[in-house]
Amino acid sequence: MMRGRKAMSIAVRNSQGTIVVHEEALTAKIYTRKWGQWPFVRGLALLWDALGLGMRALMWSADVSMQEDDVEEQIEFSGPVAWTTIAASLTFAVAVFFLLPTFASRWFAGFFEHNPYLDAVAEGGIRLVLFVVYLWAISLLPDIRRVFGYHGAEHKAINAYEAGERLTVANVQRYSVQHVRCGTSFLLYVLVISILLFAPLTFAWIEYPWLALLLRFVSRLMLVPLVAAISYEIIRFSANHADNPLMRLLITPGLLLQRITTRPPDDSMVECAIAALLPVLAADGIEGVPPARLENPDEDAAEAKRAYGEAAAD
Repeated sequence: MMRGRKAMSIAVRNSQGTIVVHEEALTAKIYTRKWGQWPFVRGLALLWDALGLGMRALMWSADVSMQEDDVEEQIEFSGPVAWTTIAASLTFAVAVFFLLPTFASRWFAGFFEHNPYLDAVAEGGIRLVLFVVYLWAISLLPDIRRVFGYHGAEHKAINAYEAGERLTVANVQRYSVQHVRCGTSFLLYVLVISILLFAPLTFAWIEYPWLALLLRFVSRLMLVPLVAAISYEIIRFSANHADNPLMRLLITPGLLLQRITTRPPDDSMVECAIAALLPVLAADGIEGVPPARLENPDEDAAEAKRAYGEAAAD
């Protein structure tokens, strides 16, 4: 999935091996109003909208992948099955990355007379370790490794475009699978910043342990939007000043973590990434995508304009 200023695009390879592209114009107010670009507001708004776009992208890609060669009827990943899957995923995330670190750090701090600062640091450290271990563990699964290959293809395509290269498979493959504005780096910033913001909210002074734990959990959920907003501004600023030595030092941990969440893609994955990127560039007013960057300038530019026009009509 690629998202630009005016549209988002998803490219999926179906069971017949054909790339199917879906496009949507971005019409939410965060994209069309000035306040949508205010610092801190833009990060939270874009994150919220990205969650919605991501859910729809997952459901649409599941619909495409569920189609069989001999089935004409549309099969949809929706209704109770889809929402049960989403609810189970969110429940798992909250239990592992919020509840477990909170209980574990509380138990650990008990050996040190419930020192609130040690408790807070331990909670953040446990959450960070769980996140890295979780990414490493799922990266061992063949299907997830393939997903991470597509993640690498996405980064390669964007890196090639930002370098001014023609968007061909051979050119794109020469670029790195890492990118400074990656969501993996964003999540790492979220985890580190949360340690600082959550530290004062241990509620160690409350007599009843169950109430203290409940308030800690609620306070962390309430602070997630603020943590996300700050993290977005940091990643945006660091990406725009990546040549600064201090910023490079700040960016490096996120790039290292991307070694887990990205894999070298094969050519078919890169083709999908390019197919998703071209309509987004066209929608952003780059004249159907700069012809100098395309494999077949006239044909590809015309195809990009035609595809975007059909999506807009839909």
